[in-house]
Amino acid sequence: MKNLLKSWALLLIAIATLFSACSKKLEEYNPSNLTATTVYTKAVGFETLVNAAYTYTRFWYGKEEGYLASEMGTDIWTSGTGDPYPMFTQYINLQGTADPLPLLWNNLYAGVNLCNTGIAQIAAVTDYTAAQKLNREAELRFLRAFYYWHIVETWGGVNFTTKPTAGANTEANKTPVETFYKQIFEDLTFAVANLTPTTTDYGRATVPVAKAFLARMYLTRGMNADAFNMADDVIKNYSYVLQPKYADLWNMGNLKNKEVIWAIDYSTNLANNDLTSATYPNGHYRGSNNGHLLYLMVYDQVNSSLLVRDIPNGRPFNRYMPTLAYLNMFDQQNDSRYAGSFQSVWYANKAGTYNGNAVKVGDTVCYTPNATIPAASQSSKYVTYDLSKVYKSNGVPIQRKFYVSLSKFKDSTRASVAEAQSARDVFVIRLAEMYLIAAEAKLNLGDPGTAATYINVLRTRAAKPGHIAEMQITPAQVTLDFILDERARELGGEQLRWFDLKRTGKLASRIQAMNPDAAANFKPYELVRPIPQGQIDAVTNKDVFKQNPGYN
Repeated sequence: MKNLLKSWALLLIAIATLFSACSKKLEEYNPSNLTATTVYTKAVGFETLVNAAYTYTRFWYGKEEGYLASEMGTDIWTSGTGDPYPMFTQYINLQGTADPLPLLWNNLYAGVNLCNTGIAQIAAVTDYTAAQKLNREAELRFLRAFYYWHIVETWGGVNFTTKPTAGANTEANKTPVETFYKQIFEDLTFAVANLTPTTTDYGRATVPVAKAFLARMYLTRGMNADAFNMADDVIKNYSYVLQPKYADLWNMGNLKNKEVIWAIDYSTNLANNDLTSATYPNGHYRGSNNGHLLYLMVYDQVNSSLLVRDIPNGRPFNRYMPTLAYLNMFDQQNDSRYAGSFQSVWYANKAGTYNGNAVKVGDTVCYTPNATIPAASQSSKYVTYDLSKVYKSNGVPIQRKFYVSLSKFKDSTRASVAEAQSARDVFVIRLAEMYLIAAEAKLNLGDPGTAATYINVLRTRAAKPGHIAEMQITPAQVTLDFILDERARELGGEQLRWFDLKRTGKLASRIQAMNPDAAANFKPYELVRPIPQGQIDAVTNKDVFKQNPGYN
């Protein structure tokens, strides 16, 4: 939806909605003095509201703050040297003052408030047909459910309302989690009934998008039969198909493929992605996808006489590295998802010498195998960082600069080596997740045989040529931990992991078993994040709206 950010600028000129539902410190910004009453009664004005409601997804998906909240502090990732937020990756003094929290909180609530505004105003639009009103309301209800899910899973039972906030509100409520989910299910049921089955406007919600997200919600709340039926419906009754090869998913020329159910559509024209904007107050920005740089090791520091930073290898921020336990989940002999997800070899882009050996452009400079190689077997022609040089036997990193790097988000189409923005779309829901939801639901229902059948579909796609038989599993192998391992192999880095572990009650146990950095600091109350301190300070009813238990 390339017009979303343009519509957002128009909406800002029309009316300011960028404030949290319970903050008195965020400034209102309305340079034109136009109001909702004058803008939203016509379809042209209301369209800007609906389009703008989608843009809040960009504060979470493809952004460092969103990766911190949804992937870090789990079993599969820990800190690289460049990690500035160990409070998330390692739970080191995680408190409400942590920088990423206000950006996520403010914009998720701003998204909810905009949806609330549209839902309240849509009846007054004079030039929509009845069908158009239902469809646009369904989009807003889908988005409200989507934003509220992120809020309630991240912070628990915090502020909740379905009424638009017309100005700064200095009071907030604490609402039970069940109330959030009651509304989420109501909104998604409305969305399924009233969205269009397809769209030519890529990125808009449709019936199968709402059904896929509803399947995720059913699984989250332990409604396993409903979760299976909804996921199976999406698998069987729509036009989505798995890509022939796992690696095909991440090809920059193949982003809009038939496995993607819903994506955040980042423009190839980076100017349309609004890195900075005079119309956007407080200095915040949306910008493009920056997931491409967060998982890359500093390859340009291995040997700068042979390997310098370039576009194909990416701009390395050295933020996150895989845990040793994550790497051990992969069967490299049979499963193509390891090679389709990670980079282990870097090649010279400058000619020179190493250890007296001539090195040509294209020769290996650095090798980070997912294995331990005896010193006597390591080549003298390039640097090797095998597992013994990266991790202790207990999984604690020895060094955090040179390691296997998640490469599936890389963007070779960037214009320069310094470009931090990427036009890569972010896959929010794809068909593979539906198979995994169906499998987990069936396991929970006591049917590991059907669960294995659905998992084997993905493992067949993932199998290296000639290794399909080796990749098949039996019902006896299906456990919740196996499914979580399979989700890590299939969906690692795709902004689901923290929610997966929380949903399954496995966050604490798998951190303890697999992530020694986080295990040293994780506390049971950290199943929800701290409310931003600015929100606690801003409200006037502090006796009601208190910090989440355990935090200062």
